[in-house]
Amino acid sequence: MIRRNTKIIATISNLNCSQEFIKGLFWAGMNVVRLNTAHMTHDDALQVIKNIRQVAIKIGILLDTKGPEIRTCDNDKPLFVKYGDIIKIKGAPEERSKGDVICVSYEQFVKDVPMGSSILIDDGYIALAVMEKTDEYLICYVENDGVINARKSINIPSVHVKLPALSEKDKGFIRFAADHRLDFIAHSFVRNKNDVIAVQKILDEKKSTIKIIAKIENSEGAQNLDEILDHAYGVMIARGDLAVEIPTEQIPLIQKKIVKTCIEKRRPVIVATQMLHSMIESPRPTRAEVSDVANACLDRVDALMLSGETANGKYPEVAVRTMAKIAKEVEDKKSSYVNVPYTIDNTITAYLAKAAVKASLRLETKGIVADSFSGRSIRALAAYRGDSPIYAQVYNRQVMRQLSLSFGVFADYVQMDVNSIKPLKKAVSRLVEEKCFKDDDLIIVLAGSFGMRHGASYIEISTAQNFKKRQT
Repeated sequence: MIRRNTKIIATISNLNCSQEFIKGLFWAGMNVVRLNTAHMTHDDALQVIKNIRQVAIKIGILLDTKGPEIRTCDNDKPLFVKYGDIIKIKGAPEERSKGDVICVSYEQFVKDVPMGSSILIDDGYIALAVMEKTDEYLICYVENDGVINARKSINIPSVHVKLPALSEKDKGFIRFAADHRLDFIAHSFVRNKNDVIAVQKILDEKKSTIKIIAKIENSEGAQNLDEILDHAYGVMIARGDLAVEIPTEQIPLIQKKIVKTCIEKRRPVIVATQMLHSMIESPRPTRAEVSDVANACLDRVDALMLSGETANGKYPEVAVRTMAKIAKEVEDKKSSYVNVPYTIDNTITAYLAKAAVKASLRLETKGIVADSFSGRSIRALAAYRGDSPIYAQVYNRQVMRQLSLSFGVFADYVQMDVNSIKPLKKAVSRLVEEKCFKDDDLIIVLAGSFGMRHGASYIEISTAQNFKKRQT
């Protein structure tokens, strides 16, 4: 396995989820598995979860909800359209599209969409202009040739529709995730803080510590990023729908702005959508895709995501390995350090975390070893994107898996011990045995002397051998 700071999320389908397959992706460099509930039942998801946990306890599991989306309904046959055609759109989730009438999954669609709006179907593959509206239909002008198929996405740029934050299917899957102690909920089409709060409310009812990843894939979500980050654990930049709602040329700068904001706020940030899309069919990526992955790494994102490349592609393991090699090349050639501002939360830990990372850069240490229960101090270290790996010794298995999404963090579960030094002494000995560093290598230890509630209270710098010899 190539050890690198940037993490990789791979989407896995129940149609191809054997333990051998998962093991192959894990050893190629996968850190987190994504389950796309748009194409799964609970039984399908459970099949994948069981196999993941048989392969490795460190693999994080991220469940992706459908969110407040609108799609075309089922049809008897696809509708072939040409430039200049006139078709009708109807909000009728229980009906089937037929003839020149396209039914969509949101009942109030006609009411919410004003005349003059642009409607984009299937990630912008078909563009329609709303010319007239009746109580029942939107009368639309077709702006390009193509085919309108069933269950395809619908976007209405710059138009706010009053969809509920969660469908009944979403609610069921969130409860399912809590029951099976998954690690992350990636909620689709987050528009504002209320969409995140709606998910958190269900998790609170289940007394679940699952973390929420807000998927930013519409203009409203991008505009409300700060309030979303006040309630979400992290963010996924889902560029497919985002590029439909926002002019394509604006996406690179929006991506960079979101990444920068997330790093400063100590929130994990993921870049997703078509990272290595050509590898669904080809064993080699395009040069543009390699540059896309490399640029995300240069922005210091926490994680990159593969979708169809691993869910139904011909070369899933090769795709993961290729992404890992690109990330490793960037990290080896360019320092990843980011001089982000201090946080106002837990000021002592914040200062010590920055001091530890800066010391690791100047002294060229081989690693930072730190213990944690909640993972907060570990994420504080990760925010600075130092070059030394962070070896997190974590007292909670779920937190260990959740740290699989954080930049430069390699987490292990350790048993709680009243003496705060003992676990770290054992950890250093184990890390030497695992050849993470050598006895005479300089390392940094970040820890606390006053219990978990007080966080970190000191850093020490010495050789691994000296930490191993400590008696207390």
